[in-house]
Amino acid sequence: LGELGAEVHGLALPPPPGPSHFVAARLAERYAHSDGDIRDPEVVRASFEAAKPEVVFHLAAQALVRDAYADPKATFDTNVGGTVNVLEAVRGCPDVRAVVVVTSDKCYENREWDFAYRENDALGGRDPYAASKAAAEMAVMAWRASYFLAASPPVGLAAAPAGNVIGGGGWAKDRLIPDCVRALGEGRPVIIRNPRSVRPWQHVLEPLGGYLLLARALLEDPVRWSDAFNFGPVG
Repeated sequence: LGELGAEVHGLALPPPPGPSHFVAARLAERYAHSDGDIRDPEVVRASFEAAKPEVVFHLAAQALVRDAYADPKATFDTNVGGTVNVLEAVRGCPDVRAVVVVTSDKCYENREWDFAYRENDALGGRDPYAASKAAAEMAVMAWRASYFLAASPPVGLAAAPAGNVIGGGGWAKDRLIPDCVRALGEGRPVIIRNPRSVRPWQHVLEPLGGYLLLARALLEDPVRWSDAFNFGPVG
């Protein structure tokens, strides 16, 4: 976004201990950034009032399946409540023209089939993480129909489920490649938790490029492009 000439404002939790691309790239020195928790509606509202954004990318989430089992309430508070806080902040900010809400391909009801899920497949969740992502998708649908497209002028709002993303900055636990790198760096055997699983990986720059294209489309024609769009490898 910065290289495209955008004025970038960010809101996120403080960087966690350990490797951090946010710290390594010194992003706090290059862009307006504030530490905050999207579970706090006043923090989110204040961030919008300060930035007065035209385009919003909402990527904040509790993104780990096992952490969701351990603390389902915090997962729902973040993934659903946090998304609602962002959508409500948008409603109170007349400068916003387009919003891209990034979710997960886990939002769809798991049918255990071999082909990719489609945007018109049923939402669902057999575990707390998947259910939280399905609920976030439903919140986006409700706010889009009830408020955003009914506004004058309409505000473009799209959901962007993605999954199986690898690339720089991915240091979370229970991720295949980061787990392998940590094990090799510490001289431990690499433990593959699901050796029979096959994943269609995509590099992080692929969905990020898609989010930018989607945001531009929402600016140009908010009514046409306000929908859900899956981002993932094909083949």
